[in-house]
Amino acid sequence: MNWKTGADNSYARRSSTRMFSTQMLRLPLTRRRTAISLGAVLIVVSIGRCLGQNHEVLCNNGEGRFQAEFQALVTVTVGATKSRGLSTRTCEATLAWNKQAVTVSTNVAQVDLDAFGIDLGLGVPVAAFQIKNSANQCCTEYKLYSLDKSPRLLRTITGGGFFSAGDTDLDGRVEIWTTDAAAVNGLERLDLAELDSAPTLVLRFEERELYDVSSEFQTYFDRHIALRRKQLKPEDLRDFKSSDGILSVNAPAAAERTHRLRQVKIKILEIVWNYLYSGRETQAWSALAEMWPDGDVARIRAALVDARARGILAQVATAPSGRPAKKGKGVRIFDAEIQSSGGKTEVTPPVPILLRRPPPPESSNEASLPSEVLLELTIDSAGKVRSAEPAGNSKSLDAALLQATTVWKFIPARSADRPVASRMRLAISLRR
Repeated sequence: MNWKTGADNSYARRSSTRMFSTQMLRLPLTRRRTAISLGAVLIVVSIGRCLGQNHEVLCNNGEGRFQAEFQALVTVTVGATKSRGLSTRTCEATLAWNKQAVTVSTNVAQVDLDAFGIDLGLGVPVAAFQIKNSANQCCTEYKLYSLDKSPRLLRTITGGGFFSAGDTDLDGRVEIWTTDAAAVNGLERLDLAELDSAPTLVLRFEERELYDVSSEFQTYFDRHIALRRKQLKPEDLRDFKSSDGILSVNAPAAAERTHRLRQVKIKILEIVWNYLYSGRETQAWSALAEMWPDGDVARIRAALVDARARGILAQVATAPSGRPAKKGKGVRIFDAEIQSSGGKTEVTPPVPILLRRPPPPESSNEASLPSEVLLELTIDSAGKVRSAEPAGNSKSLDAALLQATTVWKFIPARSADRPVASRMRLAISLRR
């Protein structure tokens, strides 16, 4: 398998975030690692944590470029929209093959390649793009293109805050994580920016149909519920419970109290929809009755039901009667570095799409930083990092670097012409 990637250095020079270059180095014991330095720059960076927060993308307002080739057949290109005159500040994405090309998007505010050459359960390898048409648009659309023969659009999902495909449990099944952003934007006069997180949705293709499988990940939702409950003070809950729930603009209340109750209201809504979206409707309505003003429960319950019905769930199939049980055994994780006796690796190693190393703390002296940190990454079959640990002589990782690895993206390793989970070492130079 032959992967080729590249990115435009001009974007890197304009970015204030540290970036990396990559090259393959031969190591003893027939192992090899990817070395990343801060000198030359070939890889565009990403920032942000998880769903509901800001993310850096491959092309934003005409800045950034990425190109990769799949099996020497299809080339994906993401970058600034081509213009005969002055450079425009918009983005485009294309797929090209055999002197033919299809435009994925053009003249848009943002384009990101979430995954490339992965198996989403659609019967063909796909490229997954997320696109925001304008800077003031609330949400992104997720476009899935076939990479088999002539690329074609297979599916578009709209209304998500941000999309991320990954084999979450390393059980061989790839999910698509997103937030139902469009459904709750404007709900109760609340803007998305005011929320800690829009409702999370976990989607999966089964027999080429898209289903909501959020209920399989209740532990994830429970962590968010516990955090929001911890943030609520009993006196604030009692104060909100005695309000009208709507928090009318004309209601007689001090501005400080209105703002405080508005924050309480947001946290209650997030608790309720974390239960609701994880398949626990009874607990959702119980929590609502517990914390919401009695006279307004029926109204807000109807508003939540209506918002959910109009969101991304309107685009998925009804749950199948014979959905396969969740697998108990994990997938095989291939070593992308060990070579066979013939001098070839068992798999084609992962190739970076977006990497980021956050800048060191302001208090640190660059001379005091270690010259190199060696990471061992577990990368799933969708190209997402599932774990990162210090390797070699590296004893520990700073929290910021560890956090950054959670949003790194790769073209996944391949074995027997299929994307697979893999383990690889990444050497990072922390100095300029």
